[in-house]
Amino acid sequence: MPSTLDSQLIAAAWKNDVAEAKRLITAGADVNAVDDTVQSAFLIAASEGYLELLDLTLAHGADVRSLDSYDGTALIRAAERGHAAVVGRLIKAGVTVNHVNNLGWTALHEAVILGKGTPAYVDTVRLLIAGGADRTKPAVRDGATPMQAAKDRGQTAVSAVLDTAGDLRDIRAAAEALLAAAVSGDANKVAAALAAGAPIESRDDHRRTALLLASLNDRVEVARLLVALGADPDAQDDRQDSAWLVTGVTGSVAMLETLLPANPDLTLRNRFGGISVIPASERGHVDYVRRVVKTKINVNHVNNLGWTALLEAIILGKGTQQWQDIVKILIDARADPNLADAEGISPLRHAESRGYDEIAKTLRAAGAR
Repeated sequence: MPSTLDSQLIAAAWKNDVAEAKRLITAGADVNAVDDTVQSAFLIAASEGYLELLDLTLAHGADVRSLDSYDGTALIRAAERGHAAVVGRLIKAGVTVNHVNNLGWTALHEAVILGKGTPAYVDTVRLLIAGGADRTKPAVRDGATPMQAAKDRGQTAVSAVLDTAGDLRDIRAAAEALLAAAVSGDANKVAAALAAGAPIESRDDHRRTALLLASLNDRVEVARLLVALGADPDAQDDRQDSAWLVTGVTGSVAMLETLLPANPDLTLRNRFGGISVIPASERGHVDYVRRVVKTKINVNHVNNLGWTALLEAIILGKGTQQWQDIVKILIDARADPNLADAEGISPLRHAESRGYDEIAKTLRAAGAR
């Protein structure tokens, strides 16, 4: 029987009360302790898709070999419910991908047989394939392979994942296939290349990783797969671009959202000494700026030219509605309206000299001088 603390932790896990779980673990609760239904905080986090709670249990010694009442792993539980991000985390943590439970199914079988063929399950199957799941393994009871099960259920997108060849001749060929697939946006081929042994941080001749290439080309499905498997959002190429930094250039909010779970370094600088909010402000990416200022990014960062995002929006912008909106967003996000450039010229003076009356009005209202 679990101790009182352990029972309280299991109850907190069902509620996804991470703060209470942290308190109980600090007090001595065991993340692997199970109740009479063979539920632990770790297994609950996996089955319910509670990613933050899962990370907490993994950080405090979760046993990735632990099994539930069906002799199933945490990975099987997550795959059954299509919790793709959890599946990726568990693969990274080392849960056995091809473990068979007492129903005769692997995680891949459960993702297909008990899945719904929706995008979340497609992502889940891609992750399992990338992690080495055996697509040809027959189920113990009826001998059906995952491919047969997917076709029988009319899961067209899942069948396409399972049908994508991964028998590349060597690691180099697999790495080349990975990078090419990242550019084209073929997430199925990305999964197949990873299954064939391509290192996730493979680089091309310009030292661009698959995640950076996906970000450059706004291949969100590919990026989502790579992020779930732990790809580095901060890996920089020979131009000092990273997957995160180029979102400020492309202005892709979808890619920004995809990369945020990877905890990118918001202070990482590009070759101009800037952070992502600066090129986004320069280029008039209103929606991107509106979203990125809600992170912990420093809106008053100064690049090598001596310019902040606010200054770039004025100096390199066109003064039209896009840049008027960006100036307002930056000011509302506590950008300093009096932070001058390297020559001591303030944002207000730059706006006035260009005849940007609306921007100047916004700056004056913010107390600019």
